[in-house]
Amino acid sequence: MSPTTAPSATAVAIPELESLSLDSPQSATETAATDRLATPARPVTPTQFDPPNPVPYYFEDGLRRVTPYFYTYKTWCKERWRGRELLDVFESEFRDRTPAYYKHAIETGQVFIDGKVVTPNYVLRNGNLVSHTIHRHEPPVSAAPVTILHEDDDLIVINKPSGIPIHPAGRYNYNCILEIMRVERGPEWVAYPCHRLDRLTSGIMFIAKHPKSAERMSSQIKQRSVRKEYIARVIGNFPDGEVVCNQPILSISPKLGLNRIRADGKAAKTVFKKLAYYPPSEPQVLPPSAETPGDGPDPPLDSAEATSRPWAGKKGYSIVRCLPLTGRTHQLRVHLQHLGHPIQNDPIYANQKVWGINLGFNDPNALENSDEDIIARLDRMGKQDVADAVAYHDEMVDQYYKKRAEKMSGELCEVCDTPLYTDPGKQELSLWLHSLRYEDAGGSWSYVSPLPDWALPPPGFAGPSEVGNLDDLVDAVKDENPELA
Repeated sequence: MSPTTAPSATAVAIPELESLSLDSPQSATETAATDRLATPARPVTPTQFDPPNPVPYYFEDGLRRVTPYFYTYKTWCKERWRGRELLDVFESEFRDRTPAYYKHAIETGQVFIDGKVVTPNYVLRNGNLVSHTIHRHEPPVSAAPVTILHEDDDLIVINKPSGIPIHPAGRYNYNCILEIMRVERGPEWVAYPCHRLDRLTSGIMFIAKHPKSAERMSSQIKQRSVRKEYIARVIGNFPDGEVVCNQPILSISPKLGLNRIRADGKAAKTVFKKLAYYPPSEPQVLPPSAETPGDGPDPPLDSAEATSRPWAGKKGYSIVRCLPLTGRTHQLRVHLQHLGHPIQNDPIYANQKVWGINLGFNDPNALENSDEDIIARLDRMGKQDVADAVAYHDEMVDQYYKKRAEKMSGELCEVCDTPLYTDPGKQELSLWLHSLRYEDAGGSWSYVSPLPDWALPPPGFAGPSEVGNLDDLVDAVKDENPELA
């Protein structure tokens, strides 16, 4: 489908979203919302811009799409914006549009300060209300349904599809779990998410029906009396036995959501155990490297190539059970990368164009790649380059998906002249990391989802189709973490 085509529909608008400044008395509430702990979903506030009924979803090519619509953002001046020119703030804080677009938007009255048109060099002050009306283009997401694993008067336990964010955030508004469920359950439905789950991660998620239930479940999660198990598909043959990784994790770019192992980071601890290993079913064929032109597979590795691309020597893949004892952002992805077995299709932490030839393996002091280099490379992903995992696969990589990965298309919207993105590729809608189990350490309740398809034995192989209990993983750390025993 062309980036500029969609079913014919009248452009519509939805309620304006007001976010709070950092010095606002309600900033604590904003922080809680970020942590997704017992925070209600954004309420629907009727305005002159009423949302359409039904929401303008349509389905095409296996994707849930939203017809473009007009939307007005409102936000109070953040503390870090004070004393800076308006155009500078837009260029540095909002990355999905070009500087030229923002300059034009300010000059043509699409941006207001306290309800008035200003120039691009207007200097922001404390108390300024910034509003910006745009023609909004939401990225498409998977058309997979939100499956209900359990529901009672207090709680809904869902099996979240991969690639869909929980809350409205960034470029996503209607295409998020809470809004999809709101359309299914009615406009008066209010959700109270009890914890967070990254956009790319699939699996178990708790949504409370009222504040008391949210508070109760959130309290259990914060007290670490809840066992959480994830399942991951990683590069190579993961070591046998229980593997404990307690490397601290530092956020090196909150803006990009980028993290890596650092001695001065926050304490983080995970227990891993291999569930199964699947060797290559056929003679190894490597995907074309990012530096190799052409559509054919690379030739077999010679000794020089094996030295320059050590990740390519890890044959086959493993299904690994993961028991996190802390909750750092991207903790499992970063720990698995550090151990030399990143998630096989991870577009960030298994990306050679970001991390270099060793894919970030055992580099806690950033001797191989500086933070600045990593940030600059990742910042290019989605603008000029294709954010794709450069990892070892059992079969030749399908170049069709690489060509479909989301990046700037070079085309402009016919309504607003905004640069358009192509559709996301398959690898951008799925991460082989799944929230498999949540259970009370005391045994009073437990919820387990089915294994995702990518964790089941491939054709021609025998292997486990379900997991056992957590005893072995808990036993590995029960002396230091008795609350899980």
